[in-house]
Amino acid sequence: MTGFARADGFADGASWTWEIKSVNSRSLDARFRLPNGFDRLESRLRGVLAERFTRGSFSLNLTLVRPARSARLQVNRELLEEVLALAEELKQSIDAAPPRADGLLAVRGVLEQIEEEDTVEEHERLEDALAATLFDGLDNLAAARSEEGARLAAVITDHLGEIAALAEAASETAEAQPKALRNRLRQRLDALIEDDEKISDERLAQEVALLAAKSDVREEIDRLKAHVAASRELLAAGGAIGRRLDFLCQEFNREANTLCAKAADIALTRIGLDLKATIERLREQVQNLE
Repeated sequence: MTGFARADGFADGASWTWEIKSVNSRSLDARFRLPNGFDRLESRLRGVLAERFTRGSFSLNLTLVRPARSARLQVNRELLEEVLALAEELKQSIDAAPPRADGLLAVRGVLEQIEEEDTVEEHERLEDALAATLFDGLDNLAAARSEEGARLAAVITDHLGEIAALAEAASETAEAQPKALRNRLRQRLDALIEDDEKISDERLAQEVALLAAKSDVREEIDRLKAHVAASRELLAAGGAIGRRLDFLCQEFNREANTLCAKAADIALTRIGLDLKATIERLREQVQNLE
């Protein structure tokens, strides 16, 4: 399911914004963009996401703005020793004055500016505040997805109604199949046999019965109706039903394919094709459900 949410937070002079997007996916997937130093937060938030959602591809972006921290100057002793050693080496080759302190400090890298770092307690406190803000954003996202789910449920209900109506039409059409088979078989036999030959009505009835058994679609129609009822029950129950409805769509399609294969007349074949088209539209919408 698609959705977007934004959540802002502020604490201890720092401010941040979470932007959360979700799009359709058969499984649960998440991509995080976090500032440096907050990688540990990702594993914690992945667990929270898995507790709230079962399907969807999520993108979570954190923008963090922190106040300038006080800094102190520090001499890079290792680099300074290298510079002094090089100066001493040059002194033996050329007549040069000893290096001055200001000149040494002007060498890039000798004098470093070190910003104060958070203490462990400060960093953990900030992580907790960031996570709390994300929880609010996920609540907003869940609400947006629920609204979309309600709209999808209405569309899916309409598709289920179409499938139920087509199954009923198939049932009515299938009842006329034995008679249609008898007439078609009689016509074919009449075209093949000589005028003085005759097929007994009993033998004709046996052949028709065999053909009717092979083209009997009552089981497929009954299963289609059962799948419609099961789908409606899932919609009424609510919750994370996308996977189960997806499975039922596969069952719907299987029955429709068998019905088309068994169809003995054009009318039933057309109903079967309409069923397959409606089931495909249903499957496309089900893919959007969590």
